[in-house]
Amino acid sequence: MDLLLCRSALWEALVLGFCPPTEETVARLARAEGAGALAEAAAPLDAADGTALAPLVRALAVAPAPSGEALGLAYGRLFGHTARGAASPYETEYGEDSLWAPQREMSDLGAFFRAFGLVLDPGARERPDHIACECEFLLVLARREARASALGDAPLGDEARRATRLFLRDHLGRWAPAFGGALARLDPDGFYGVLGGLLVGVVTAECGRAGVAVGPSFLSLRSTAPDATPMACGPAGAPLEA
Repeated sequence: MDLLLCRSALWEALVLGFCPPTEETVARLARAEGAGALAEAAAPLDAADGTALAPLVRALAVAPAPSGEALGLAYGRLFGHTARGAASPYETEYGEDSLWAPQREMSDLGAFFRAFGLVLDPGARERPDHIACECEFLLVLARREARASALGDAPLGDEARRATRLFLRDHLGRWAPAFGGALARLDPDGFYGVLGGLLVGVVTAECGRAGVAVGPSFLSLRSTAPDATPMACGPAGAPLEA
């Protein structure tokens, strides 16, 4: 159970890190004391799985420690105020140039969330494909698996593990490595560059644990040009064919 709680602590840190920054972000992640406490949670995972997550966590405490205001400026510079910032934090902005692919992916995300009784907070005004939302879903699953272990509820644990594997395979595991790598390149000496590296490390470790292939280190953004594919029913005013 301890390892399950350690995993959930890392997901919680990623959720906090990818939400708009506050003083809590600075205290828990960007200062040495907070990053050190989180590194202690990562160390047992490193010992068990042969990963190197604890050094990535400690590196979040960049020097000098940024203020909440400074992190806010960096957040705006990297993620922008639209879906197409320097490093887009939205899954459906990547991949196949298709009018329908983003809708399918959004629908699938909604199905995952609803299956576990989760809904987006309307006040947050955020899309379900945001990196923080997807990390939070895996946080919920990690806690659910930990609870199942504590209760000795094997079916509950199996359900959480299966959902984790499918979600990594179909969603986060496919695009997070490319997104995290882009952040590391765009902000090599800053907090968000380190956070991107930690995201890659955590997702890679989770994919390995689940037996899921890790996505590529680079993904193109979808084209914003209108889809030129003709509709099957033909142009407006044309007669329909039986």
